[in-house]
Amino acid sequence: QVQVVESGGGSVQAGGSLRLSCVASGFKSGRVCMGWFRQAPGKQREGCAVASAATGVTYYADSVQGRFASSRDNNQNPVYLQMNTLKPEDTASYYCAARDGAACNSWADLTLYAYWGPGTQVTVSS
Repeated sequence: QVQVVESGGGSVQAGGSLRLSCVASGFKSGRVCMGWFRQAPGKQREGCAVASAATGVTYYADSVQGRFASSRDNNQNPVYLQMNTLKPEDTASYYCAARDGAACNSWADLTLYAYWGPGTQVTVSS
């Protein structure tokens, strides 16, 4: 069974940093696309970043480019989302999602991800 679990959320002041972790288990190959998404109250869920477990290629949304960085300890797990210079508008529930495939085509399309973590809350105060 494929399972995705994220952790590392919390409350910080604007300008602070947090590092989220995500572990995906149950995949039989390293060709996995792992993405970070977030959803603020009253807003639709949106993509933040994605990393290919097989190739190491990463993508970032314009809203987090230069502030967030995705990394990993090995070719698969865990995957991290380092969030720096956090802003109040970054406040949201953050989700890790995984899908088969190394290319991560259409990475921000939520419907392509079959496996989702339960979410971790990030609150940034001013």
